[in-house]
Amino acid sequence: MDLEMGLVLGTMYFGTRTDEATSYALLDRFVEAGGRVLDTANCYSFWTSPTGHGGQSEMLLGRWLAANPGLREELVIATKVGVEPTDDGGIEGLSAPVIERESARSLERLGIDAIDVYWAHGEDRATDLEETVAAFGALVERGVVRRLGVSNHPTWRVERARGIAERLGVEPWTALQLTTSYVEPRPGAQVPGKDHRFGFVGDETVDYLELHPEMELWVYSPLIQGSFDRADRPFPEAYDHPGTTARLATLNALAGRLGVPASQVVLGWMLAKGWKPIVGVSSVEQLDSALESRQLRSVQLTADLLGADSLP
Repeated sequence: MDLEMGLVLGTMYFGTRTDEATSYALLDRFVEAGGRVLDTANCYSFWTSPTGHGGQSEMLLGRWLAANPGLREELVIATKVGVEPTDDGGIEGLSAPVIERESARSLERLGIDAIDVYWAHGEDRATDLEETVAAFGALVERGVVRRLGVSNHPTWRVERARGIAERLGVEPWTALQLTTSYVEPRPGAQVPGKDHRFGFVGDETVDYLELHPEMELWVYSPLIQGSFDRADRPFPEAYDHPGTTARLATLNALAGRLGVPASQVVLGWMLAKGWKPIVGVSSVEQLDSALESRQLRSVQLTADLLGADSLP
């Protein structure tokens, strides 16, 4: 059992865009190949649901777990709270009542007794940060959550929250979930679908991780919706700049040399750095390609292969 394989299976569209049979096939194949970490959220995926609310992904995972008795204890199940829409058109946020209510709902939908990693999905500056930290910490103290993470927050807020947790004597956030890839958008450019102001990994993030080795980085959308391999999915315009051109030339040359798709090199590079890329796939073939990136861990995907200026 490869609990440290690094790759995380993203289940955002399971139960909505990805039907139940396909979702089950992907989950079965992932586990068969040694994968054990599944990532979802209470809001997945409200924008594809006629109800305007999420929960479909968690419910599908709950049905799959029920159909595979005995497997749950081998898995790391991560879910999130904070950005599920409310009936009045707002967003649920990160108040103590929301965290308490939604964690219970996630546990019920998943059919489990404890969430392995519980994420603060997005910022809520209308709620005092101490209230949020204390509410997450209370879940760990009660044993219904095992570990805490934070997504789409600026680094200074992460550090402030960790300081509050230390002062209160509760469990701190020990994982970050942000987006990045081998190529990056132009500074200040708007990336379609990426509306989290602090959702991207930056130099400050990397520096923070280097100084806090207890923190993990989970990377969502690491392959930019398939743009590295698929001509029918060009990179968004925000990525059109000389740096992308240079990096892609280096990446494609290395992929050709290794005889693998460029996407596998990108995932292999992240795994070599100790990051956990979250792969969102819609077919077993796509999943198998992503799983093969694990073989590239032994390749030195750093300066001497990719060029000193090719990667951050």
